[in-house]
Order: sequence, then C-alpha cells, then structure tokens
Amino acid sequence: MNEVFEELRAAAHSAWARRWLVLGVAWGVCMLGWIAVALIPNSYESKARIYVQLDDVLSDQLKIANGGADEIQRVKKTLAGAVNLEKVVRSTDLGKDIASQREMEKAVASLMEDVKVESVEDNLFTITAKVGKRKLSDAENARLAQTVVQKLIDIFREENIAGNRGEVADTVVFLDQQLEERKAELEAAEVKLSAFEAEHPELVGGSTAIAGRLSGTRQELRGVEADLAAAQSALAAISGQLAGTPRTLAGGGGDGSALGQAQAQLAGLQARGLTDSHPDIVALKRQITLLQRSGGGAAQAGTPNPAYSSLVSIKAEREANVQALLARKAALQAEISGAMADQASEPAVSAEANRISRDYEVLKKKYDELLQNREEMRLRGQVESERSSFKFDVVDPPTTPRQPASPNRPLLLFGVLLAGIAAGVGTAFGLTQLKSTFSTAAGLERALDLPVLGTISETLTERAKALQAKRMKLFYAGSGALAGLFVLLLGIEFLQRGMVA
Repeated sequence: MNEVFEELRAAAHSAWARRWLVLGVAWGVCMLGWIAVALIPNSYESKARIYVQLDDVLSDQLKIANGGADEIQRVKKTLAGAVNLEKVVRSTDLGKDIASQREMEKAVASLMEDVKVESVEDNLFTITAKVGKRKLSDAENARLAQTVVQKLIDIFREENIAGNRGEVADTVVFLDQQLEERKAELEAAEVKLSAFEAEHPELVGGSTAIAGRLSGTRQELRGVEADLAAAQSALAAISGQLAGTPRTLAGGGGDGSALGQAQAQLAGLQARGLTDSHPDIVALKRQITLLQRSGGGAAQAGTPNPAYSSLVSIKAEREANVQALLARKAALQAEISGAMADQASEPAVSAEANRISRDYEVLKKKYDELLQNREEMRLRGQVESERSSFKFDVVDPPTTPRQPASPNRPLLLFGVLLAGIAAGVGTAFGLTQLKSTFSTAAGLERALDLPVLGTISETLTERAKALQAKRMKLFYAGSGALAGLFVLLLGIEFLQRGMVA
C-alpha cells in the first residue's frame, strides 16, 4: 500500500514539476477531442405507439382483417422491409439528393438500421426511427425523424386496411374468371351426360347406379317372394277349408233358390256397411250375375250354405292375389336378368357411364365450391368497406424530439477533458521515468538500497520568486481558460438543444 502511495506521490510531483507540459498536452488533446465531438452529428429519435384491435365476431366468422393476429405479425415483419422503407425515402427529405438506384439502396440500408418495429404486447406496437444527417440541422433532423415515423404509420394503415380491400377485390375478379371457366366445362359435361342418357337410359348413373338399382330390385324381389309364399299358404288354407264345407244345408225353409240366397247374403253384407269394392261384395255380385244368366237356379234339395259361398269368394280373391304376386315376381326377375345382361354384355359402355357421371359430379362440386367462395369473398369485401373490423388507434403520436438521442455530447466533452488531463499527467510521468531522477527520497532509497540521510530544499531569490509567481499566474490562466472553454462548449450544446423544433 505504501508503494502505491509513493507512486502516486511521484506521479503528482512529476506532473507538477512539468505542469506546463501537462497543460500543453491537455490543451492539445482537448482541442482535437472537442473538434471530433463537434463533428459528430446529432441523431434525433422519434417514437410512436399504435394499438391494433381485432376483436370482432363477424370478422372471426368471415376471417377478416388479414387473418387475425398472424397477419399482424406478418405486417410487423414486413413494415421495416426494403420496399416500405424505399417508399419512406422517396416521400421524405431523405431521398432529395438521390439520383441513382445504388444511392437509393444505400439510403434504404442506412434507414433499415435506424428503424425498429417492436411488439410491446399482443396488439400494441412501437415504431422508432432515428435520423442524424450531417448535412441537416438539428431541427431538420428532429422533424425528419417525426416524418419517418408518421410515414411508417401511414404504410401500416394502408397495408392492413386499404391493401386488404384491394386483395379482396382482386380475389373476387379471379374467382369470377375461374367460375366462367368451370361453367363452360360444366355445361359441356351436362350436354355429354344428357346425350349418353338418351342413348343408354338403362345405364344412367353408371355401374354404381346400376348396381344400386339391381340391389334394390333384388331386395324387392325377396319381399315379393315372401308375400307370395304367404299368399299361397293362405290360398291352400282356404281351399282346405272350402273342401270341408258343404254346399247346402239339410232341411230349412226360405226361398230355396240359389239366386235368392245369394241376393239375401249380398243384402246382409251391405247392411254391415261393406262397400261395393269389397272383395266379398264383388264375388257375390259376380255369382248373382251368373245365376241370373242360368235362369235363376232351380231349387235344390236343402238350403244353400252361406258359409260355403263366402269361402268361395275369399278363395277367388286370394287366387287373384297369388296371380298378381306371380306376375310381379316374373317382372322383377326379368328386370334383374336385364340389368345383369347389361353389366355383362356392355362393360365398355358401363365404364363410359361411370366416367361421364364421375366427371360431371367432380365439376359440379368444384363449381359449387367456387361459387360459395366468391359469395363469401364479396360479403367480406362489403364488411371491410362498411364496417372494417381492423381497429387502428395511435396511442402515442410521433412528436418532434427536443433532445438528441445520440451522442451524449456533454458526457463526451467531459470525457475529452479528463482524457486531456490524463494524457498530460501521463506524459509528464513517462518523461520522469525515462530520466534518472527521483521525485522523493524514498524512491531514491529504494533504487540505491542505501539510506538517505537528508534532502536539500530549493531556495530561490526574490527575483526568481517573482518570476515563478508570474509563471504560476499564467499557468492558472491557461488552466482556467481550458475549463472555461469546456463550460462554453457545454453552454453552446444546451443552447442548441433549446433551439430545436
């Protein structure tokens, strides 16, 4: 610790002994440093915050506002891109003296380093621009920074509102063109399908439709066969019952005529409320007609059995039902045989039917999808025009900065002053180290490793003292001038800041 203290004393003694050298070096370093600081242009930073709101039920339904948050992220990334920054350069004083594309590229690259778009929250964005052109004044740089931020905000609004409407309009035009093309193809397919159906009506719908009809016919045939079996069983039952029923009943009175008996039975059925279309009524009327043609029927031995006559009519009805089911079965079997023959004998035609039907269905489905997309896009365009879901608010508008963002000139001026003083002291101490002199007795004692018995103080005459005092005044004046120049530069700096904007 003592050695460090001795070194500091030696350095202070060396600096004081060579104070004019320290002052000169300090002046030289400070002047060069302050000139360099003065040549650094002030950069002014303008900042703005914007808020984007996408909460809209109709927008979520129609997918408006550039697809939501993902689209906002895309705009945030492309906002500070070369294309948009070139628009900013061309529309501001940054592009005033640009005459070639290469100069434009350099200006865009420089501006790209000075512009930042940051997302503070999900919907809150900060746009920052820093401008510091050497050829412009501080006030012009400050206003230009504000203009750059305002241009970026305008581009943001245009990209997300007007640009989105233009995209919707272009999309509608494209969909209209696609619909016209699909419409022509669909009409051609419809003509081809109609001609094929007219030529081969049995193959309408292709093999799939034929297979479906064949399956349905077979299922219907199974139902008819089941009904036929039930009808035949019922017919056999009524035939057995009829075989065991006598035609007449022994004894008894009455008309005794078959015709009279039939008419009496008909009257009884009609009294029960049966209509003329009832099978029993129809059978009795048929029997009465036959009896009338045969002369009314002779009286038989005994009374006719009314149960037998009723069973006869029921049997006739069931026989007719069996015949109808047999005819339907034969028709279905013929239809199945024809369909199977069509599949087996015309495979190429069946394949053509499949292809035509498939092509038509595909074109029809695609046309319907395009039509639906176009209508949705038109509705989306109307909503964008009348009640845009894109809520754009400037929370903090870009203001003209009053103080430069960089450099910190007061700190740099003070740092140059300290560097000048340090350079002077360091120079004096370095010269002391080069010469074989010692600033303190302790330093001499350490160097020679011998005890120092004493030191001799410097003694000056009156004239020398007066000369030394005069020189000290000049030294203090030079030091004060250096400090005064530093204060003057600080004052000028703060005065210039007050004159901005």
